[in-house]
Amino acid sequence: MARLNLLDARLVGWWARHGITLLRWSLGLIFFWFGVQKFFPGLSSAEGLATRTISVLTFGLVPAHISLPVLAIWECLIGLGLLTGRYLRLTLLLLFAQMAGTFLPLLFFPAETFNLFPWAPTLEGQYIIKNLVLVSAGLVVGATTRGGSLIADPKAARVAEHTEALHRRFRRRFQREP
Repeated sequence: MARLNLLDARLVGWWARHGITLLRWSLGLIFFWFGVQKFFPGLSSAEGLATRTISVLTFGLVPAHISLPVLAIWECLIGLGLLTGRYLRLTLLLLFAQMAGTFLPLLFFPAETFNLFPWAPTLEGQYIIKNLVLVSAGLVVGATTRGGSLIADPKAARVAEHTEALHRRFRRRFQREP
């Protein structure tokens, strides 16, 4: 039993040390991969819905042959930022803005995104709804942009949470860092 506990502690420790980085890389790969697809018309399954959404948002002022490459560049920049870990705050701002736009087809085109609104999404609707996981992953990565990390040890985590709460109260009361 002691060996199993030791193995478990080692695994959880490894996950805590490397999980955020792996999450950032996988998120970056997804954005870069899907962004590159949009450079090649007809390759991305989200192309039509994305360009129509941008057209509605811009009141028809931005045509698809402009919006698709802009979206491709945007997604590739997010991907590269996440893969490299550089300019993470800006990268995450771009990610959250882009993600806000990805949910709009649910409102703009409910007949295309739901078989039965709001309970039975179509394949396109499912594709959009899964972006909740990407947003959550972005939040987790964002929580570490100031140097934070996961703490695997429960006792150390409680001490860290207590210290963080004290720092939060200090900042709120004195309007500066402790």
